Amino acid sequence: MARKEKENKNSKELTLKRRMLAHYSPKDPVAEQYRTIRTNIQFSGVDQDIKSLLLTSSGTAEGKSTTASNLAAVYAQQGLKVLLVDADLRKPTAHYTFRLENHSGLTNVLTRQSSLGQAVQETEVSNLYVLTSGPIPPNPSELLASYQMAELLSEMKQHFDMVIFDTPPILAVTDAQILANQVDASILVVSSGKTDKEAALKAKELLFYAKSKLLGAVLNNRKAEGGNYYYYYYGKNKY
Repeated sequence: MARKEKENKNSKELTLKRRMLAHYSPKDPVAEQYRTIRTNIQFSGVDQDIKSLLLTSSGTAEGKSTTASNLAAVYAQQGLKVLLVDADLRKPTAHYTFRLENHSGLTNVLTRQSSLGQAVQETEVSNLYVLTSGPIPPNPSELLASYQMAELLSEMKQHFDMVIFDTPPILAVTDAQILANQVDASILVVSSGKTDKEAALKAKELLFYAKSKLLGAVLNNRKAEGGNYYYYYYGKNKY
C-alpha cells in the first residue's frame, strides 16, 4: 500500500512538472515557446498597454489551462507581479495545478464573502499569485457579468502588473464572451490535430462579436522533429 501511494505521489509530481514546464524546466524548448508568446503579446501592446489577458478555446482539453498557467509563470519570471484567475467556474483546475486550497476564491469575492486580498494565494513561483475559482456557483455567467466583476477587475489591475484569466471553452458557454468584453486582449488556444477548423473560426467570430481585441492563437500539441511537442504562437492574420 505504501509503495502504491508513493507511486501515485510521484505520478502527480511528474504531471505537475509537465504542466508547469516554464517553472520546473525553464530551458525546455516548450518553455522557450511560452516566452516567445509573451514577447509577441508585448509587441502587440505597442498602442495599448495590455494588463489583462483572457485565454479560451473552442472546446475542451485543448491545453487552455496549461497555456494560461505557463504564460503567467513566464510573465512572473520577468519580475512582474502576476495574478492568474481561474474564471472557469464550472470545471476549475488552477488549484490542482498549483496545489492550492479552493475553499475561497473568485466566487467568494464576487459575492462579497471575501476580499481580493484575502482570497489571493501565493504560489511557489516567485511573483505569481493565483485566485482560484472558489466554490462552484449555480449561476457562473451572471456572476461574471455582474457590476462586482467589473469593479474587481479594476481592483486587480491596481495591485498587479498582469492579470491572466483562464476561462471555459467559448463555444460551450457564454462566460468567456462576457469577460472578453472587459479585458484588454484575448488569445484563442487550439490543439493540433484535434481542434476543428470550423469550431476555431466560430470561436474567433464570438470573440469578435464580444468586441475583444484578439491577439491571435496559440497552437499546441504540434509534433516537432524528434518527437517533442511544442507550443507556438500565431499572429491573428493566420486566421
